[in-house]
Amino acid sequence: MKFALAQIDCRVGDITGNTARVIDGLRTARAQGVDLIAFPELALTGYPPEDLLLRTSFVEQAARAVGEIVKAARGIDVLVGLPWREEGALYNAAAWIHDGALAACYRKHVLPNYGVFDERRYFAPGHEPLVRRVGGVAVGVSICEDLWVPEPAAAAARAGAQLLVNLNASPYERGKERVRLEVAKSRVKAHGIAVAYVNMVGGQDELVFDGASFGIGADGKLVAAARAFEPDLVTLSLEGGVLQADTPPAAWPEGEASVYAALKCGLADYVDKNGFEKVVLGLSGGIDSALTLALCCDAIGAARVTPVMMPSPYTAAMSMEDAQTEARALDVPLAVIPIEPVYAAFDAALAAHWIGPGQPVAAENLQARIRGTLLMSIANAHHALVLITSNKSETAVGYATLYGDMAGGYAPLKDVLKTDVYRLARYRNGLSPVIPQRVLTRPPSAELRPDQQDVDSLPPYEVLDAFLRGFVENNQDAESLVAGGLDRATVERLVGLVRRAEHKRRQAPPGTRISGRAFGRDWRYPITAVYRDKM
Repeated sequence: MKFALAQIDCRVGDITGNTARVIDGLRTARAQGVDLIAFPELALTGYPPEDLLLRTSFVEQAARAVGEIVKAARGIDVLVGLPWREEGALYNAAAWIHDGALAACYRKHVLPNYGVFDERRYFAPGHEPLVRRVGGVAVGVSICEDLWVPEPAAAAARAGAQLLVNLNASPYERGKERVRLEVAKSRVKAHGIAVAYVNMVGGQDELVFDGASFGIGADGKLVAAARAFEPDLVTLSLEGGVLQADTPPAAWPEGEASVYAALKCGLADYVDKNGFEKVVLGLSGGIDSALTLALCCDAIGAARVTPVMMPSPYTAAMSMEDAQTEARALDVPLAVIPIEPVYAAFDAALAAHWIGPGQPVAAENLQARIRGTLLMSIANAHHALVLITSNKSETAVGYATLYGDMAGGYAPLKDVLKTDVYRLARYRNGLSPVIPQRVLTRPPSAELRPDQQDVDSLPPYEVLDAFLRGFVENNQDAESLVAGGLDRATVERLVGLVRRAEHKRRQAPPGTRISGRAFGRDWRYPITAVYRDKM
């Protein structure tokens, strides 16, 4: 039996377009002599469709799309994910199309309701296995989370499955592709059956789907691996219990290469799928904006990127020089708009109103807000998207200005800790030198007052990020972080900063998720709360 894994980019809500992608894929596979082709979880609607699933017309349109696939699918079996309503319940389902008809429907058993997942809000669980024969091979079906717990695979094995095909919309996070492999291998070891894993690819709001589909034989060996972060079609065969692939497994990027690819994918798809022709960003001469500029040019091309340098009297000459060097290296024109005249006008207008205990900070924030206004105005005039360059470390502790450097439509580095910004910048320079060396070595500064450095307001980023990896990403409490070696007073201070910055994070734009816990879908804390971690 020859089968294919169709790793496609499914756009949320684009049922017509997704159906066309499925039909194109099955026609290509059929021409290659494939007996069965599998598409990702909720391929017809895209993932996650969120509250679109509450609209009856949306679910009905997805069901009608099955009819279009049925017409095109003669001579090949098709497994495709969609929402399926039956007897008043909605299921996350896989339609099995055979011989020009809808032959069966599998309903996802395990509905994840943690992190970025919210499936119990919409779906009812299924309970029955589905196993059908194709070319003499008994093929079982499961959907995404079903593979992560023992019973659905065990039920398919008890029903006689020799191959388990798992349909996925599994979002990227660092190292997750290896975790998926180990989970699949554990099912193979437990039941002695081959596993084929087909995953979605592409960016959807803050999520990125990395693809990286694969096939594992009953002996536990990796036989096939699709490319990461791009559509792919992988063909395999199962004969005499032996799984084989037509091509060698693709190599998946690792470490910084993997994270950078995810950031590129997330940014490019957010820009393109939302119909923006261009992006605008502030280029300060610092590390965050330098990396963001390189990322933009790599993701969507330099012709679509407008960097703007907005110097103040506190901007160092080296910052101007480095910003110009970065723009030249990436072959993108740099706009320069000094903000001192605008600041002077604001200062005059506010003269009788802003002299108070908070005025020094207000003066710093005004500079950031002037810059944000300039960027938004340029973007409005050119139907462009403003990108903010803040990183996760700053977002966590509120080291950013509302309606200033937080003003924008997307934050490419939102889930990238400051220490990882430096690692990614060095990785990008390893491809071609685009970020000056002194940007990597000079002390980071917002340059909003004379001789300002980030360490004036924050612990060193190595300390801050160690705290954030524990407190934010791994949900450790304050006492365990102190027990792990962090200074008690520092932990107490940082817990307070994270708590007080919640109102800012609620107003921040979305950004690409690369960790196991990003600010956004996986972080749901009240703005107004009395609770404090005990220290």
